[in-house]
Amino acid sequence: MWIYEKKLQYPVKVSQCNPHLAKLLIEQYGGADGELAAALRYLNQRYTIPDKVKGLLTDIGTEELAHLEMIATMVYKLMKDATPEMIKAAGLEDHYVDHDLSLFYHNAAGNPFTATYIQSKGDPIADLYEDIAAEEKARATYQWIIDLSDDPDINDSLKFLREREIVHAQRFREAVELVKEYQGQKKFF
Repeated sequence: MWIYEKKLQYPVKVSQCNPHLAKLLIEQYGGADGELAAALRYLNQRYTIPDKVKGLLTDIGTEELAHLEMIATMVYKLMKDATPEMIKAAGLEDHYVDHDLSLFYHNAAGNPFTATYIQSKGDPIADLYEDIAAEEKARATYQWIIDLSDDPDINDSLKFLREREIVHAQRFREAVELVKEYQGQKKFF
């Protein structure tokens, strides 16, 4: 079992209220390549993965939940002093009408989260390659948000998240090799 520490995995600071940047970050909250999709994907896939790799998916899946918490904190801090005019200028009026400043699982374009974002084939190699791709897509999305952001404090947290995606992708690459080795020895589970 894991222990929940009542603190963020990495500090989240915000330089100023910025609903537009919050809208971009919502992509990593409820988008196809976001933290919720990753957490659910890995925590689901672990049931059809060899025992030696199961712990990795559990560890990374729960870390993705910590990343989801960081994104939620960033969005909250970016939005907390927003006026209705700022919300409208950022294109978040539809979200505001439905949810006020509360987060909801959807992407930056407002499309709701769907289970179709969660890939799970049941084949360890196919799933691990999907996981590598998911981490690389998340890394790219974090980089693109950093490119659009002028908030050095948010960028610091986003760079941390981007680097964790790189580490996760590398760990999944190592897991592919481990699974291939087990398959060659007929010691699959």
